Amino acid sequence: MATRRNPRFKECRRLGVNVCGNPKALKRQNAPAFKKTHKMSEYGKQLIEKQKVKAYYGIMERQLRRYFAEASKAEGKTGEVLIETLECRLDNLVYRMGFANSIRMARQVVTHRHITLDGTIVSAPSQLVKAGQVIALKEKSQKNEQFRKCYFNQNLRPLPYLERDKDNFCGKLLMKPQRKEIPVEINDQMVVEFYSK
Repeated sequence: MATRRNPRFKECRRLGVNVCGNPKALKRQNAPAFKKTHKMSEYGKQLIEKQKVKAYYGIMERQLRRYFAEASKAEGKTGEVLIETLECRLDNLVYRMGFANSIRMARQVVTHRHITLDGTIVSAPSQLVKAGQVIALKEKSQKNEQFRKCYFNQNLRPLPYLERDKDNFCGKLLMKPQRKEIPVEINDQMVVEFYSK
């Protein structure tokens, strides 16, 4: 299974947004050494937006192309459907609910079988979660100090499509997320234009 292992802070500076969620990621962005002097082409802007999608959700090019192909066949705006679908990935929701402090950690938490979906242990980070399904930390893993620290310190601003139960270390996807509610800085149309060439 391929994983993204590139330097996170360097990627954040290149893309101009904090895709990894670390407060120190853009600390040196305005330093003279990192200032951009060249003018970017239209293709370059589209490429950056596409790279943002991959960075936000921790996916590879082949996976993104597959998601885009499925989104282009679905009803609604392709760009919005793409982001809404990616938001429902299990590893992403584990991160959003606060079981992990980054998308990379969330992916690892899932593959190491610490997460249950509707009471069943799952190990596929790319699994799509449906509205009404409950994501929980395995009972044995609830005693892990790192997971407890993440769960109580992360996600202090809950999203409208998620519900958290702090007493039982679980959360529920209430409904399919709407694009305007998803906290990612991406120009969806540019991603569509990139793949439509």
